[in-house]
Amino acid sequence: MVSLFRYPKRRLKKLLRDGEYVKALEFGKSLDAKFSDDADFMFIMGGAFFIVQDAKNALPYFEKAIQLGGIDVETLKLKTDTHLALEQKEEAIDCCYQILKLDPKHDDAKELIKKLENI
Repeated sequence: MVSLFRYPKRRLKKLLRDGEYVKALEFGKSLDAKFSDDADFMFIMGGAFFIVQDAKNALPYFEKAIQLGGIDVETLKLKTDTHLALEQKEEAIDCCYQILKLDPKHDDAKELIKKLENI
C-alpha cells in the first residue's frame, strides 16, 4: 500500500472525502508553500474553503488555480458561486462570461447572467 504521507494531495483529498474539513484545511495550509504553483492543489483548497462556507478564503485559491492554467468550467463555476456568496455581482457575471467562452452552451451560466443583469 502506498503511504498517503508520500502523496500529500491524496491525503488532502481523502480528508475531504471523509468529511474531515477542519483537518483538511489545516493540512492543506501546511502544504501551501510546497504546492504554490500547483493549479490542482489550489482548486482543492478553494473547494475546501467553499465547503466550509468561507468564501473570503476560497476566492484567492480559485484565482490562483486559474492563474496557473487551471482555467476550466468547474473552477470558474465555483469561483462564480464564491463571488455570489461574497455578494460580488459584477465579478460573478464576468465569471459567467468566461464560462461561456469555454462552453457557449452552458445553460446555467446563461441563466445566471440574465438573472444578475436584471437585478
